[in-house]
Amino acid sequence: MTIFEVLRQDHEKQRLLLKILCETHGDTPARREYFEELKQSLQEHATAEERHFYMPLMKHDSAVDLSRHGIAEHHEIDELIAKLDSTDWSSPVWLKTLKQLREQVEHHLNDEEQGFFQVAGKMLTAKQKNELAQSYRKEMTSLA
Repeated sequence: MTIFEVLRQDHEKQRLLLKILCETHGDTPARREYFEELKQSLQEHATAEERHFYMPLMKHDSAVDLSRHGIAEHHEIDELIAKLDSTDWSSPVWLKTLKQLREQVEHHLNDEEQGFFQVAGKMLTAKQKNELAQSYRKEMTSLA
């Protein structure tokens, strides 16, 4: 598997968790469990992605801006997660903020999959794509 395939697998998990969460209501154990799983998934993914995808690509001048943009979006996602953490679970504001998070995450994932992956694919050799996938997976295992 390449780094792109591994990242897409995580993206699909995140999309599914966001979809499920948007269908929850009130302060329920299900909402809390899914949110904790989403939060952990997003944090681990961002850490490993920055180390094993963005950082190696920053060695290429033409990928620096895209990498910085992706990292900035990770920070925006972190801010929304922090806002959710400090909002009453049963408040309408919680669901409204979750929907903002969903929009932000889906925008970020689409940016990567429909733009950045194509640019990166031209910069990385087949060997690099596979090695980055392995190092990314290893990092994800250590973070879990």
